Amino acid sequence: MILRRDLAPTIVEELKKQGKKVVFTNGCFDILHVGHLTYLNEAKRQGDILIVGVNSDSSVKRLKGESRPINNEIDRGEMLCGLKAVDYTVIFHEDTPMELIDELKPSIHVKGGDYKKEDLPETKIVEKHGGEVRILGFVEGKSTTNIVKKIQG
Repeated sequence: MILRRDLAPTIVEELKKQGKKVVFTNGCFDILHVGHLTYLNEAKRQGDILIVGVNSDSSVKRLKGESRPINNEIDRGEMLCGLKAVDYTVIFHEDTPMELIDELKPSIHVKGGDYKKEDLPETKIVEKHGGEVRILGFVEGKSTTNIVKKIQG
C-alpha cells in the first residue's frame, strides 16, 4: 500500500509500539530489475516491516534527467507494493530521503553496497532517533540506466 506521507509517521510509530522492527530504504525504482529484487529481499530480512521511500517524478527528473522517469511515481510505488518483501511505500519529493527519515524514525535504514555508512548524510538523522544504518550487498551490472541504454540500442 502506498502510504500518504502525512500518515506514514503515525503508522511507523504504531508498528514500533507493537514491537516491530521497521526497515526503511529508498530509491527511484524506475524499471524494476533483479538487482532491485535482490536488494529489497535482503532489506526485508533486516527486520519485520519494510517501507520503501520512492522518489517523486519531479525528484527523478532532477536526479536522472528530463527523459526520466519511464514509469510515473504511482506506478512505481504500486509495483514495489506488489513485491513480497515490500510492506509499504511512501512517495517523497525531495532529492534525498533525509526529511522523510526524520519524520518516520525507522529502526533500521538500509542502503546498497555502493554506499559507505560514514558518507551518508542520513546516518546522523537515523542514529539521532536511536536507529541503525546498514549497508547491504550490491548486484553488479544491474541498473535501470543500463536497461534504458539497451532498449535505445
